Amino acid sequence: MSKLIFSIIPDPESLLSLEPEELAGAVLEYLNSLSPSEIGNLNRYNFSLPHTVQEYPAQYRKRISQALMEAWVWLEREGLIAPKPGSQGEWVFVTRRGQAIKSAVDLETYRKADMLPRRMLHPVIAQKVWATFLRGDYDTAVFQAFKEVEVKVRDAGGFDAGDIGMPLMRKAFDSAKGPLTDLTLPPGERESLAHLFAGAIGLYKNPHSHRNVVIDATEAVEMIMLASHLLKIVDSRSLKP
Repeated sequence: MSKLIFSIIPDPESLLSLEPEELAGAVLEYLNSLSPSEIGNLNRYNFSLPHTVQEYPAQYRKRISQALMEAWVWLEREGLIAPKPGSQGEWVFVTRRGQAIKSAVDLETYRKADMLPRRMLHPVIAQKVWATFLRGDYDTAVFQAFKEVEVKVRDAGGFDAGDIGMPLMRKAFDSAKGPLTDLTLPPGERESLAHLFAGAIGLYKNPHSHRNVVIDATEAVEMIMLASHLLKIVDSRSLKP
């Protein structure tokens, strides 16, 4: 049985307080509940008709219709609904990606996943961290990202398993004799890079090793992108003769 927008968000004030990308979760939940015959006759116009909002008090209906249409357009932009092939007018269907998102919670997970640009990540980071980030386990994702930095530095520099953490970074990027140091750079830049690696491991990897650290999705993205950048630096040093 198909749901109503009203059954998903019954309070009109709550609905109107949502941003389009937040309200889109309710719209998608509604669309995914429609029967095949109902979804086959779906377009912008039909969705905007009074029956969609008739359960709400009359004084809210116009504003709610407008808010729902904003959410509809957001779904189109994200590729969660798309024009129906071979049809005239604005008939749409829920895409495969849209069908996989069953609720507002699913959509929130999707939105957060979209925050982390997978194509820009170092391949090792993308492989090791992506699934953990998708699950919302942000502290573990950050720990894993910087663990990969530590492992890569140890291997690239030819260090022993006992070399770990900030001391490892200091040795690997020692401005005078570190195996991963670029001696063509000015001394100040060499020292700064050693500080960068040691500081990143000390601040973002070590605390996550010892205690629970609560971070949000945005912070996790910023940290993971830094780890990815550091790995790319190590790669560039490893390739040098």
